Formats: sequence, C-alpha cells, structure tokens
Amino acid sequence: MPGLGIDLGTTSTKAIVIDDDGALLALGESSHPFVTPQTGWAEQDPADWWRSACAAIRQALASVAGGAAAISAVGLCGQMHGLVLLDDRGATLRPCILWNDQRAARECAEVLERLGVAELVRRTGNTVHPGFSLPKLLWVRRHEPQTARAIRMALLPKDWLAWRLTARPGESAAGAATDCSDASGTALFDCAARRWSGAMLGDFAIDPAILPAAQESTAIIGNLAAEAAAATGLREGTPVVAGAGDQAASALGMGVIDDGAVSVTIGTSGVVFAARRRHAPDAAGRLHAFCHALEGRWHQMGVMLSAGGSLRWFRDALAPDIAAAARAEGADPYDRIAALAEDAPPGAEGVTFLPYLSGERTPHADPLARGSFCGLALHHDRRHLARAVFEGIAFGLADSLELIRATGTSPTRLRLAGGAARSPFWRQLCADVFGCSIEVDEVGRDLGGASGALGAAVLALVGAGRHPSVEAAIRAAERRHGRRPTVVEPRPIPALAEARERFGALAAAPLVRRGRADTESG
Repeated sequence: MPGLGIDLGTTSTKAIVIDDDGALLALGESSHPFVTPQTGWAEQDPADWWRSACAAIRQALASVAGGAAAISAVGLCGQMHGLVLLDDRGATLRPCILWNDQRAARECAEVLERLGVAELVRRTGNTVHPGFSLPKLLWVRRHEPQTARAIRMALLPKDWLAWRLTARPGESAAGAATDCSDASGTALFDCAARRWSGAMLGDFAIDPAILPAAQESTAIIGNLAAEAAAATGLREGTPVVAGAGDQAASALGMGVIDDGAVSVTIGTSGVVFAARRRHAPDAAGRLHAFCHALEGRWHQMGVMLSAGGSLRWFRDALAPDIAAAARAEGADPYDRIAALAEDAPPGAEGVTFLPYLSGERTPHADPLARGSFCGLALHHDRRHLARAVFEGIAFGLADSLELIRATGTSPTRLRLAGGAARSPFWRQLCADVFGCSIEVDEVGRDLGGASGALGAAVLALVGAGRHPSVEAAIRAAERRHGRRPTVVEPRPIPALAEARERFGALAAAPLVRRGRADTESG
C-alpha cells in the first residue's frame, strides 16, 4: 500500500504518494504566504498551512488509484524551529514565529552569556540561535506576557500539522508529539541522549508539560481524525507517523544516511548536511549536530538563512520585469535570471554579494548581519549583480562545507537538491566553487524539489510496517530504480577562486557584513 509524505515548507506545502518500492505515484503542491511585520521578523498563520496542506493532499490523491483507501500511512516533514503556541483548547495564541525570524537576538545573547557556548554544546550538542525555540519563548515571556501565561503547548510547524490531522476541534494538544530530528533545533533537546534536556528546562523555567513527547521518526503518533479526513480527502483512522525536520527528511529522500555522505540543499535557506553514525558536535558550535531521522544516527549541518531567499529578493527587487515576462510566456523566472547571470564572466568583474539578508548562522552566527553588494563600478550592470548573487550563495555554502571537511568528512561527491539541482548553470557553479563532483539524482530533480516529502513518505511506509527499517526502504527503492545521477565535474576557474577570496575577506569583517562602514579616521 502506498505512503503519503507531506512537506510543510516556508512558501508551500507539498504532498507526494509513493509505492512500497519508492516509485512516485502522485504529487500535489499548494502555496501559503508569510509576512514580515517588522525588519528581522517573519511570521505565518498556521491556518494558512492547513489550507495549503488540504489542497496539496487532495491534489495528490486525485492521481492515486484507489484514492484515500490505498494510503497506508501519512508521514510529515517541515520547516524547522518555528514556534506555534496553543492554549488549553488547542487554539493558536499568535502567528507562528518562523525559523528565519531574528527578533529574539537579545534573548539569545542572554542565554549565551548565562551558559556559554561550551556548556550549551555539552547539554544539547549545539549553541543557540535567535531562530530556535528557547529564545523565542523567552521573547514571548518578556514582550507578550499575557500570551505566555496562556501557553499550554509549544509545537514545531510540522508537529502542529500532525496534531491538526489527528485531533478533534477544541481538543487540548496535550497528546501532541514531535520527533528527535525536529526537536534538535529548539535549544532544549539533548541530542546525544535523544530526549528533552532537564537542565535547560530547569534553568530557564520552561514547564516540560508544554513540550510534545519526543519520538523516533517512524513512530505512529495518532490516527487521522474524522474532521481532518473530511477536509483532506484521506481515510479516517489512517496512521500518522512522527516524521522529521525538513533537512533530515530531505537527506532520506536523497539516500544520505551513511557515515560521511554529504548533501547540499538550496531552498529558501541553504543547507550543507553530513550524515554521521555518532553524535559529533562542533566544540565552537559553528555547525549544528542534530539527530537524524534514523534511530541511532545523527548529522552535522551548516545553514545559510537566505540562499534561495536571496535569489527571490533579486527577482522581486531588481528583476520584476524579467519575472513578469517569464510568467507571461509560461517560463520559469529563475531560469531567465540564471541566463542573465551566465552572460557575465566568473567573478562578476569584481562585484561581490554578501547573502545575509536575514542575518546568518554558519559560519557567522550573527543575527545583525545584512546583505550587500561590494565592488560596484560604473561599467557594471544587472548581469553582474545577478552573477554576484549566485556566486555569493555558493561561496556562503562553501564556508559550511569547509567546516564539515575540518571535522574529518572529505566528500569527493556531493548530492545536490532544491532549486539549484534544476539549473544547469547553478549546478556547474556549485561544482566549481565546492571543488568536487556534484551528483544530481534524476528522481529527486523530477520531484521538483520534493525530496523532503519523499523522505516523509518513506517514514510513513516504515511506520506502517511496509519495510522493517528506513535503510531497507531506501535500499529497496535503489534496487528497483537504481540511482540515475547526473554528475557535474568541477573546473578550475582562477577568476572564481579570486572572487571567493574577496567574499571571505568581506564576510569576515563585521562592519562590512552588517552593511556599515568604519568612518573613524586613523
């Protein structure tokens, strides 16, 4: 019986259906908005997630033989770190504060000052960032005390969606669950032990009752409620499994589960992901060391907050005419922008773009970081700016890759997913900048960036007992289909190497990275 995977992303919800051997049977997608009420803020209304999820699921089911009755289980993945607060009747108390929201910078600094990076890494395996749940909870406590007093459950986005699928209207969320990979990004979870950290909860007076039970990713956490069945078209009683954070699920979809396997995913954010068989935290906290979606596995992860987000900004702010013309002709605006960038030479003739439009995490844990173009001259035009944006994203991701290499993982080939996987220009640029072969899985590319939903569907199949383990499910798919990768080899390009050196020097200068110039005279 097929499994259904749902990926609750930042801009859309995807739903896919696969059979026992991983063959794609159906794909649905529906968008949802997000808002930025103030500089550095990012919020979404969970009600919009519900509408887009219902639409995506119905769209996928329409192409499945047997419809809802054929689905063995539902698995979920989604954007990490978002804070959804519920009252005693399961109603949302405020809009979700998203992963790329930077409002809790002060609270984050206070946590760091109180404990220090070394103690945080000892307790959780990671340092803390403003987008994590703990500083956001502290921000709500400080700025919205009435809301704070009403909190009865604090959920991550995909866990809210799982609860919404399994709960009756007006029901308390006391029985809600999360999984270890998603809980890893809260700053409240002991990743080595795969459980909530009593020390963190105690030190910051977080009531453990407001946190969901932490399960492994294939655990069945409930069954589809009648109301959710009516809204989605799914069968009442269908099992729902815990699922995983989007990056862990995406890694499953790409088969990145073995020790040292590395992937690069470029969506709104950009992620460099390395699977590990043991918990291997970075002592300085520069890399995340989270639980993987497989029991007894972990991963290291470097995160750029505005990867594809920088390209979307360029589209909307500097190339709206190109985007409008592309849409009118039924073309992808990003393909047109890539063609524009390709028309400029490597290195963009000295123009450098710092992609820190939402602050940054790796390797510059700086919520005040801001994006900028540097090196502009009169002869530069929009082609150079477009090229610099693509290159800046690749250079920033290469910073995370170098940190992973420094821990002893030295991949000769990376698996590429997300928007970059669909662009020949961007694939080649990544290979050239990273200095290693890029492997693009044809199946994942054909899914239109839905490797996370594919991983969630794999977890659903395992939870339903269709496979004995996640590894077995992935191997079954590989045996049936084989991997048909497109491999892109790196090229030595001196102008690109020089451009990366410029990027590194600028990114290392806090005043430049924050968009300010030091005007003090010597």
